Amino acid sequence: MCLILMSYKKSNNILVIAANRDEYYSRPTSSADFWDDNSNILAGRDLLQMGTWLGINRQGNLAALTNYRDPELYDPSARSRGELVSNFLWSDHDKEEYLQNLYKDPQKYNPFSILLGDMDSLYYYSNMQKEICKLEPGIYGLSNHLLDTPWTKVSRGKAALEKAINESKDSFELEKNLFEILADKKEAPDEELPETGIGMERERNLSPAFISGSDYGTRSSSVILVDTKGKVSFIERTYTQKDPLIWTEKRFEIKIL
Repeated sequence: MCLILMSYKKSNNILVIAANRDEYYSRPTSSADFWDDNSNILAGRDLLQMGTWLGINRQGNLAALTNYRDPELYDPSARSRGELVSNFLWSDHDKEEYLQNLYKDPQKYNPFSILLGDMDSLYYYSNMQKEICKLEPGIYGLSNHLLDTPWTKVSRGKAALEKAINESKDSFELEKNLFEILADKKEAPDEELPETGIGMERERNLSPAFISGSDYGTRSSSVILVDTKGKVSFIERTYTQKDPLIWTEKRFEIKIL
């Protein structure tokens, strides 16, 4: 993932997630579904390394991942970061124990940030920060840096998410508004661009919520709503034309066991 906007215990839903996955268009991917080799997991899948960037299982365990952007720290021999999400969803892991194991071996993976939890609690960890954080109710944003780093698309997205939650009359309107937030192609002003070692032109191209580059961009958008009774709505839009107005959509409704 490259943008995760999240409301935790701040509305009628315990959890509201609006997220974009940005990736090279050439990387093989399957859209969200229950996995053939583990029907307990609902997620998209990276068919190159067989991990995922965002998913939930029938027990209500959820995880989402973003890469931390710093080309100088990239190690091509490191393990795939997508397995951090899939491994958590695969079995009934204790959340804190799972993160403690990551904490003990932070260099096993290239730089990342991960959110994971369930209906009872939610945690954040980055191997660039080396601190396990239990999150309080609030509005959060995560891109390719640390949680709530005030990149323009994070700050803009958090404000839009809060407004959508407060002003949407029902879940249908909320869903519509969340996908509109994720479809925003407005670039950040140059003076607000971060410096992550990729040059100003590339920073500019990657600054919108929705990215549509020549070989890299937003491949899918996901909205997840978890209500107080354990009902999960998972909606994914997959883009094939590098255009937020052209998509195929998959919808899932599950009840947490």
